Amino acid sequence: MAGVARELLEELGLRGFAKTSGNRGIHIYVRIQPRWSFEDVRHAAIGFGRELERRDGGVTTAWWKELRGSRIFVDFNQNNRDRTIAGAYSIRARAGAPVSMPIAWDRLGDLEDPTQFNLLTVPDLLASEGDPWREMEDVEYSLDPLLQLWQTLPGGELNFPPDYPKMPGEPPRVQPSRKVESHWDAQGRRIGP
Repeated sequence: MAGVARELLEELGLRGFAKTSGNRGIHIYVRIQPRWSFEDVRHAAIGFGRELERRDGGVTTAWWKELRGSRIFVDFNQNNRDRTIAGAYSIRARAGAPVSMPIAWDRLGDLEDPTQFNLLTVPDLLASEGDPWREMEDVEYSLDPLLQLWQTLPGGELNFPPDYPKMPGEPPRVQPSRKVESHWDAQGRRIGP
């Protein structure tokens, strides 16, 4: 999936920077001009995720775990106001002291165990390889290409985090059940028994 994500960003004229979460996830950063709202950034992430879904059947933006299966989840809601993620080079409070590690795209495809980046290994890696994000400050992008994906790909609004107030256009927040999924229409109105 990382290769598809990088390829998509490049097609859109964007340069992404990857890092491990310090657990199982991968975070992709795209440095943007500071002129968009949180909602715009979230919609850009949804557009990006939907295009990844279209290109790679192993990817999903399905909010509910029951609908994801074993697919990789693009967590668009991490782009909401008041959401936090592990900062680059931060040590995670987990066994082995894993580090949320910036990583070059060419290394990401071979990464089998993200916990190999830890309190003991990262200093030597930085000394020998340098900072994979050293060029991040050299670029700054428009969100327009990603917002175009949001506007043109089908699907509309997706669920917001449960601690947010109900948002306009948002689907039902009731956790789905495959048994009753057909009881709701696309606008979140109950249509079944």
